[in-house]
Amino acid sequence: MPELPDVEGFRKVLESCAKGRVIQRIEVRDTGVLHGVSARGLRSALEGRRFTTPERHGKWLLARTGDGPTLLLHFGMTGRVVCAGPEEAAGAHDRVLFTLTGGHQLRFRDQRKLQGLWLAQDEALVARLLDRQGPDALAVDRAEFEAALASRRGGVKTALTDQSVLAGLGNLLADEILWRAGLRPTARTGDLTEAERRRLYTQLRRTLRSAVAAGCVPPRDSWLTGHRDAPDPACPRCGYPLRRTRVAGRGTVWCPHCQPGPG
Repeated sequence: MPELPDVEGFRKVLESCAKGRVIQRIEVRDTGVLHGVSARGLRSALEGRRFTTPERHGKWLLARTGDGPTLLLHFGMTGRVVCAGPEEAAGAHDRVLFTLTGGHQLRFRDQRKLQGLWLAQDEALVARLLDRQGPDALAVDRAEFEAALASRRGGVKTALTDQSVLAGLGNLLADEILWRAGLRPTARTGDLTEAERRRLYTQLRRTLRSAVAAGCVPPRDSWLTGHRDAPDPACPRCGYPLRRTRVAGRGTVWCPHCQPGPG
């Protein structure tokens, strides 16, 4: 599933492929990815307009067109954007194709179609679509982070993956950050000490910086992510056998030795 680092990578693809280019033609190959707008409405609103600098908030990508409408993209489990030449044959999962000046084509590709594209005619609608999103995990400062945690009771992993608390973190990032911070996924947010909250914020920042640079949550040998799918996974820090469980319905991997505590 695309998480914040993946979507930041998609933002860079959109910027390099489409920024400053005029949308000459839009081909909607599957209307199932459109939300609140028809294929005709999408073409009418965007053809002839020029993409400006894209933005990202959490797992949402905002493709702006200056003083025109904003295209919002959410990638669900399998979505992505790719840049191709118009002469390249469209793939089976290429749902919407934007042909641009300069010989570029931006494609929204998604196998499972769990989310898709929205069109906001003004900033008020952008704000409504993002209304339930918490602060962006990459941009949040410590005071905002503390306030976001304080707004939730229950387990810390559940809080980290709740997009209304903090936008952008998914299953892999949450497990990675908690492992680095030495906190059990089921530890209650209200029970964290000041030192533990500070450590959690520090590891959030460090993990995100590394993952954004990689364009994903990298399965490195030194990362928990690099071992979680092994048949008999061991902690890359201490060698202790990793445990698997489910937290809020999500597959969760953690080290009982490096992440001690109740829960």
